Amino acid sequence: MSLETIWLAIGFFGQGLFFGRWVVQWIASEKKAESQVPVSFWYMSLIGGLITLAYAIYREDPVFIAGQSIGTIVYVRNLMLISRASQVDPPVNPSS
Repeated sequence: MSLETIWLAIGFFGQGLFFGRWVVQWIASEKKAESQVPVSFWYMSLIGGLITLAYAIYREDPVFIAGQSIGTIVYVRNLMLISRASQVDPPVNPSS
């Protein structure tokens, strides 16, 4: 197996994971009957994006590198916001 074939497999794996996040989001939305973006969507975005970024770096594609790099910042930031929100205590119900 050549190095090129291995990198193609890595690239397709990253793209597959990146695409799979939409399937996860769609299923979560259908279950709630409203638009939902589960935390797994952001993890799949980050991991798939980083794998795809590695492939783009290997291919030396500056457009692809720039797009995946910027996306990574957005995915990390969303995960930080989700983490922060889950650490805040839920408001106390005044009628209790």
